[in-house]
Amino acid sequence: MDIPASALTRVADSLAPISRQIWDAKYRLKTPDGTPLDATVEDSWRRVAHALAAAEQEPQLWEERFHGALTDFRFLPAGRILSGAGSDRRVTLFNCFVMGSIEDDLASIFTHLREAALTMQQGGGIGYDFSTLRPRGAPVRGVGADASGPLSFMDVWDAMCRTIMSAGARRGAMMATLRCDHPDIEAFIAAKREPGRLRNFNLSVLVTDAFMAAVDRDADWPLVFGGTTYRTVRARELWDAIARATYDYAEPGVIFIDRINARNNLAYCETIQATNPCGEQPLPPYGACLLGSINLARLVRSPFTPDARIDGDELADLVGTAVRMLDNTIDVSGFPLEEQRQEALVKRRIGLGITGLANALMMVGLRYGSPEAAAQAGHWAEAISHAAYRASCRLAAEKGPFPLFDRDAYLAGETIQALPADIRERIAEAGIRNALLTSIAPTGTISLLADNVSSGIEPVFAHSYVRRVREKDGSTREEEVSDFAVRRYRHAFGAKAALPAHFVTAQDLAPSEHVRMQAAVQRHVDSAISKTVNVPKDISFEDFKEVYRDAYRSGCKGCTTYRPNEVTGSVLEVKPAEPSPAPAVSDSTADLLVRADKLSGATYKLRWPDTDHAFYVTVNDIEHEGIRRPLEVFINSKALEHYAWVVALTRMISAVFRRGGEVSFVAEELKQVFDPRGGQWANGRYVPSLVAAIGDILERHMVDIGFLTPTGPGRAAAAAPVAGAAPGTFCPKCSQPGLIKEEGCLSCLHCGWSKCG
Repeated sequence: MDIPASALTRVADSLAPISRQIWDAKYRLKTPDGTPLDATVEDSWRRVAHALAAAEQEPQLWEERFHGALTDFRFLPAGRILSGAGSDRRVTLFNCFVMGSIEDDLASIFTHLREAALTMQQGGGIGYDFSTLRPRGAPVRGVGADASGPLSFMDVWDAMCRTIMSAGARRGAMMATLRCDHPDIEAFIAAKREPGRLRNFNLSVLVTDAFMAAVDRDADWPLVFGGTTYRTVRARELWDAIARATYDYAEPGVIFIDRINARNNLAYCETIQATNPCGEQPLPPYGACLLGSINLARLVRSPFTPDARIDGDELADLVGTAVRMLDNTIDVSGFPLEEQRQEALVKRRIGLGITGLANALMMVGLRYGSPEAAAQAGHWAEAISHAAYRASCRLAAEKGPFPLFDRDAYLAGETIQALPADIRERIAEAGIRNALLTSIAPTGTISLLADNVSSGIEPVFAHSYVRRVREKDGSTREEEVSDFAVRRYRHAFGAKAALPAHFVTAQDLAPSEHVRMQAAVQRHVDSAISKTVNVPKDISFEDFKEVYRDAYRSGCKGCTTYRPNEVTGSVLEVKPAEPSPAPAVSDSTADLLVRADKLSGATYKLRWPDTDHAFYVTVNDIEHEGIRRPLEVFINSKALEHYAWVVALTRMISAVFRRGGEVSFVAEELKQVFDPRGGQWANGRYVPSLVAAIGDILERHMVDIGFLTPTGPGRAAAAAPVAGAAPGTFCPKCSQPGLIKEEGCLSCLHCGWSKCG
């Protein structure tokens, strides 16, 4: 489809400031010294179209068609394609990897750690199943030792991830799964009770149909490894533990693994035990998949009228072009590992999804979460699925089917059996180019790029919000960021027009409405869906548990929830119409806690490898408003090579402590510091640096004095709400309280920073 030049100008010129900033920061091609090579968004579209058309026999013809699909943000390839295609950088264009199965021996474990580092270095997010590692305390034959268990090695992976910067500013993310019958499953469920632990992992429990049946019967559930039953628990109690952990601190999620394998088109040649970091791509060992989304919000014709609709022919044509673009990406992309390249080439998996669903529903007059909206979303998803399968059949007739295609086995698959007869006949005749085709991925950043359309299949989070922008001179200004559909509506009916009742946001929805939407779309998605069911903080635990049972009964392949909590914080609070003035910040020392002449405290001795002299960490306390709290820290050592940073650390920590308020984060932040030269094992945990060891001491001290409450071995949480705590969750990049959680990812509404994991 050719797009008039005037339309290109309008799109580029009308981009919201945040969209232009996202493009410049994440997707605009630049030289190593920062000089832009893409002068406009149009240049970025042209670069990507040219790179993907290189796999064609008629590249110029297909470049124009690919360019037409990208124009106006109608098709949004995932961020790695937008930033990397045509860049000549050594990066992968694939978003999703599941690494190889980890054999239960030390050499294999560290071979896989190396492979993970190489994959993340090139920008790939990875998933791992740690169920293959023997449980903690199991004997290790031949060395006279006991196994440390899968969680100890997850700590090592987590430390590695913190040091690997993927392409540009994109840091890798990881998913860890563990089977519901592994003997260490309870420790896995509780792993994130410790603030800051496994921060680079998403965690999900592999839940089997047998386990769900045992939960229904309130039966016993054996925990087994290597054919040995280590102990037996009550299935319902284990299920409640999963739900309670998620209720308290948002993880782990659950993956209905038997359903995933039963509905997998490739069940005849692979078994899946893990997913990529956000859960939308269940993949086999060394499995790889790339992503892209159809922007439904840009396809609605005659919006906000009785004739509002998405044209079926236009949608099918766009889907066909998108499938071809993603299929070509397989051939032009690099891969961190040869095993990943081979896996991608023999199966040619792609993950075509949607974004802008909530906006499209607004534009056709439907309330997100209603039965009517779910039916419409399912209809659109079905149309995309059928168009994608037909396009892949045409590609197979032209270029050949994927190499592992087995006609009889493929056609016998549960998902394939549900397709229309004409598609199954085409598959039988000429095969299919791509083994799996559809997936609903997180689209937080690319949705912001596309003029702030609603993300993936999530509801709109807020109709508008105020974004704080830091200028080059250090000053800040505020600008309003509004939702795409809201802007379109007010452009049509006036800036002060009241929004229709069906313009709902995430705050207006019941959990069951989230699940209804996910289930309606999942029926027509051959992989899986990344979606977060946001629930209110005051939801009862019994109602919360029902969300997961509802997801299982509704046919979902997994479920992720988010409830604001004390460990991970709350999501962005929407700014009220008439906000109260912020309290003034004093530059004087009048607000500092007053130091008495004599203080109580404790001194801790710390030894560290490769350091000749011990460190002595002294923490002195003060009684304030009935709570004993740390006031100052002194760190002493004869190791003069550390003198400067030790003094600096001492002064900075003490300065923070004297300000009062919530200070437990100091220990948490120190514990995340990683030393590339290596850390050490202490008390059964890997401590990644000397600074992290100091953080451990501070946390232990705060527990000992009652300022923090222990919640498990090596874990602590705030003892009580402390005056001065900041509202919401602060972005680590721009330091504004603007994080929301959608589709398994944290995204900042101020600067566009995102992190999946």
